[in-house]
Amino acid sequence: MTQPVHPPKPRPGDRIAVLSPSSALPGLLPLPFELGLARLRDDFGLVPVEYPTTRRMGSSPRERAHDIHAAFADPGITAVVASIGGDDQITVLPHLDRELIRANPKPFFGYSDNTALHCYLWNTGIVSYHGGSVMVELGRPGAMAPLTADSMRAALFTSGPYELRAADRFRVVDRDWADPATFEAEPETDPGGGWLWHGPERVVEGRSWGGSLEVLAGLLMADREISSDLSAYDGGVLLLETSEELPSAEEVFRILRAMGERGLLERFDALLMGRAKTWSFERPGDHEERARYARDQREAVLRALAAYAPDLMAVFDVDLGHTDPQLIVPYGGLVRVDGPAGRITVTY
Repeated sequence: MTQPVHPPKPRPGDRIAVLSPSSALPGLLPLPFELGLARLRDDFGLVPVEYPTTRRMGSSPRERAHDIHAAFADPGITAVVASIGGDDQITVLPHLDRELIRANPKPFFGYSDNTALHCYLWNTGIVSYHGGSVMVELGRPGAMAPLTADSMRAALFTSGPYELRAADRFRVVDRDWADPATFEAEPETDPGGGWLWHGPERVVEGRSWGGSLEVLAGLLMADREISSDLSAYDGGVLLLETSEELPSAEEVFRILRAMGERGLLERFDALLMGRAKTWSFERPGDHEERARYARDQREAVLRALAAYAPDLMAVFDVDLGHTDPQLIVPYGGLVRVDGPAGRITVTY
């Protein structure tokens, strides 16, 4: 297998692209977006550059692909950050020029629906970064979560090992982004509780792959950007997280069952399962209901692993998805999961 390329890192003062490869929510909800842009400038010392579709809702897949090409091809742009996720990035992939992107590798940051672009970059041989969006992590009310800020700063500007830490406290409840009062104080949080380990205690080090479980399901159904040579995933570390759409435990199991029947699950040696998002505006629920949902989802994952990958080591409640704070994990880069020591280290 070709060794993946780690694109050169930006430096303070550099211009970075801010794109909306999925949804252009910055055009509808400017408050968190403008706050995120300000933090890129003031806290990280970077110069955000917007593109035609960054704030334009309803842009076609071809138009969004054009902006991706423009950002990667521009030698004056040193990184690409997604504004937010969405739900149709799979339609952008057919319009992308793989050779153009391969010839101009840049660090890409995003998660959720940006899983599609991560898979595309993985197959192109470029290491990207799962996590970090302008509207959510950078645009967090009050201040960026310190764990997120530290992880993103390290991923943006440094190379080498970085030890992930479990969150002492986390947030799952959101507030209205259209209300200026939302941004006057930090959100309420709950106690973290640490990571939950399952399976054999051993040391695993491998390339990461995965992302949003729902997006991976769409890629599987479309037979797009999932390698036909499953040995490409051998010995890897699987990253999985679920979205604010709150898929049922049965849906989570069925997606994992499909991955198991495809022969994917057994290829990986370790799984990092993101802390479940348990709240949405449509399904708020009380604390007990949210705890039950998280428990049911974890049991669904364990049921699938028991059937298809019983020797896989799994770590649950890792903050790598839709909850807050968020840890930035290299996508296609090395992740070391040390079971006996209870430690996870990534290589930026």
